[in-house]
Amino acid sequence: MQKPILLLFQDARDTALTRGETLFATGEDVANIYMVRSGLMHLQRHTTLGAHMVLQNAGPGAVVAEASAYSPRYHCDAAAAEESVVAGVPKARFLSALAGDPALAESWATLLARSVQAARLRAEIRSLPRVADRLDAWLGEGNALPERGRWQEVAAELGVTREALYRELSRRRAARSRS
Repeated sequence: MQKPILLLFQDARDTALTRGETLFATGEDVANIYMVRSGLMHLQRHTTLGAHMVLQNAGPGAVVAEASAYSPRYHCDAAAAEESVVAGVPKARFLSALAGDPALAESWATLLARSVQAARLRAEIRSLPRVADRLDAWLGEGNALPERGRWQEVAAELGVTREALYRELSRRRAARSRS
């Protein structure tokens, strides 16, 4: 995160969230812009077929749902993937700060560009037809599997069912044990 953006949140109100707790839900009015101070937040959507899709993994220093600064309502849910603390700045104050500081606005534009790049990469990975290919691409981007109890988060990131991911991981384990 660039320093000008971090400074915007230095005096912000903190909110502590437990794992699974929702910060905001789809359809709620956007009142605040949030930055993660600690922990991990997931921006997520549930499809009409019931699949859970993670659209953003926001760790320390990341702004959650940055596009919400330009929307009247949230288009996704934000939930804590682990114990987290987020800093909230009123949306009006956030936008006013951007309008009054060209350097801050440039930092924000850079952050938004990186966000678009990450979304495109996520879409590219999810467009791959096989779970194995998606997992290979995801791992190839420097990601690592979390501990066993959190594999469902990777499935959501890849846009596959957790059962499909578990089968692929099992196939890989069996192949390693044969070699």
